[in-house]
Amino acid sequence: MGTTRMAFLAPVTTHVFNPVTRLFAGVMPGFGIVTHLGRRTGRRYRTPVLVSRRGNDYVVALWYGSDVQWVTNVRAAGGCDLQVRGHDVRIVDPELVIDPSRRFLPMPLRLAGRFIRVTEFLRMPVRGPVSTRSG
Repeated sequence: MGTTRMAFLAPVTTHVFNPVTRLFAGVMPGFGIVTHLGRRTGRRYRTPVLVSRRGNDYVVALWYGSDVQWVTNVRAAGGCDLQVRGHDVRIVDPELVIDPSRRFLPMPLRLAGRFIRVTEFLRMPVRGPVSTRSG
């Protein structure tokens, strides 16, 4: 498992961009919020992500690599909750996929993914109920 050219930005993203992004990521197309528990702390975390739908799966490009805490937490727990477009989805059995062709990325993001050297993706099958968030 590795990191990408963007890994050095992870701390800035965590402390600056994520708090702002959480305000809209659960309802805007192309974004989602992964809710997971910390392995050591047991604390609940909400991490905004760029997410694509592929059939019955959601796929997240790991722009910072697979060594980040939220990916490790989700994989260790065997799942998470994902808020997308105002819906809550239960994810189980997340799978780390290595794909140098970046076929999971929408076409406009493939070039950015190539430059940043994104080759890792988290495929997250939808297995649980989907509910609509109310307010």
